[in-house]
Parts: sequence; structure tokens; C-alpha cells
Amino acid sequence: MKNFSEGHTLLHLVSTLAPVLPLSGGEGDGGFEGPSLHEFFPDALLFEGTYFELNRVLLVRLIAVLIMVILMVIYAKRAKLIPGRAQAAMEMLLEFPKKSITAEIFGEEEGKRYEKLIATIFFGVIFMNMTGVIPGLQIAGTSIIGMPLIYALVAYVAFIFHGIRVQGVGHFFKSQLFPAGVPWPLYIIMTPIELMSTFIIRPATLTIRLLANMMAGHLLLVMCFVGTNYLFLQMGGVGYGLGIVTFAGGIAFTAFELFIAALQAYIFALLTAVYIQLSVQEH
Repeated sequence: MKNFSEGHTLLHLVSTLAPVLPLSGGEGDGGFEGPSLHEFFPDALLFEGTYFELNRVLLVRLIAVLIMVILMVIYAKRAKLIPGRAQAAMEMLLEFPKKSITAEIFGEEEGKRYEKLIATIFFGVIFMNMTGVIPGLQIAGTSIIGMPLIYALVAYVAFIFHGIRVQGVGHFFKSQLFPAGVPWPLYIIMTPIELMSTFIIRPATLTIRLLANMMAGHLLLVMCFVGTNYLFLQMGGVGYGLGIVTFAGGIAFTAFELFIAALQAYIFALLTAVYIQLSVQEH
């Protein structure tokens, strides 16, 4: 299989059609070969073998950040009292994490303290996710563990920091590990469970949830691209009919992947807000 990163095709394959494709082609015989882990670990483009090694995935992440910064700067410089359509759309996007996450979780006044953090996580994740369906980029910056882990660590540190800020060190850890109103013998069982679920499983699930969704989406789209290419260009005959079906399915899956990209950004930001809210209150 030619590397998807070279962008040979832009078509998609419905996952349910994957079993009908011949997967047994050997080397050099033109058979279909599915995507591999090489999709997520491409060759270096610059500075190979150094700490500054730049591959396609890192380049996509930098482009996502650049696009986000450019849009924000343009909005800030061209904002008018009476907004046009583009400004109104941008304002709706900027207001979304404020109204739908921080205000809902913390309330209007208290939410102002956490608006910047939640908005940063939301927009960072959504821009990284969206690169998975942009022609020429075609891989989500969050489909490799580095970025999901960084965002999860930011959420984790914020959760602990704000809990300690509000409750103090001792009271914070006591409220998290020793829930009030529980008979003391049960703490023997509950405290290890609370320790695991609160301080270990939370950051792990934040990371894995985002990573798994974007990684699976990328693999599906790669299968679609290469499968449709094979059906049209190599299989022939019945492949033309199947290729039309996979192409139509690919369009639907592209729209679905856009929805998943936005949904995962919302869920990540929402859970970050919920965890912070739980940390600043006693059980």
C-alpha cells in the first residue's frame, strides 16, 4: 500500500464493506493491503535523528495551531460593533464553551474564572481533530498519543491546582479520598478505589477516549481511500460498482468524522470543567 500521507486518493470506504475487499494480495502483485501503524509514525521530513525532528504529524499540528491563531487574530483586528456573517459565526464559536460549558457547570459568575482554560482546551482539541478531514493534511493531530496526553495533563493539573486553591492541601485530598458520610470501616475499600478513579483513571480515560476516537477515524478513512482506489483502478469489473458505493459511503463518513471531531472536543472540555468543579467542592 502506498503511504496515505502521500495523498494518493480522497475517497472513503464504509467499514462494513471492508470484508468484501481482497486483503490477501502479496508483495508486488497489486493486491489490496490495509493501513498500518506507519500511518501514525511517518518518516522524518527535517532534522532527522535530532530532538527537533519534524515529521508529517508534527507539521500538521503546527499548521492547525497556525490556522487557529490566524483566525483569532483576524477576528480580533476586524471585529465591528455590528458584526457581519463571518464575525457572527466566529463569535458564536467563541461563545460556545463559555455558555455551554463553564456557565452550565460553574454558573455565570464563578465560570468566568475558568473560561480561558476551558476555551483553550476546547479550541485546541477541535482544531487538532479537524485536520483529519482537511485535504492535504488528512490526519488528526490528536490521533497520536502525544497531544491527547498533554491536554489530559493540563486538565489533571488544573483539577488538582484549583482543588488545593479552594480547599487547601489537606482538605482537598481528604474530600477526594475520604467521602463524607461513609462508615469508617468502608474507607478501607473506598479510599483505594477513589485514589485509582480520581488520580489515575481520570487522566488515562481522557487521553484514551480522545486518542481512540481519532485514531479509529483515521484508520477508517485510510481504509476508505485505499480501498476505493483499489476498486476503481485495479480490481475492475464489479469493482466499479463497489467503488461507487464506497465513494458514497465515504462522503457520509467524512461528515460523521467532522461531527466526532467537534463532539470529542466538547466532551474533553466538558469533563475538564466537571472534574474541576468536583475538586472545588466537597463530596
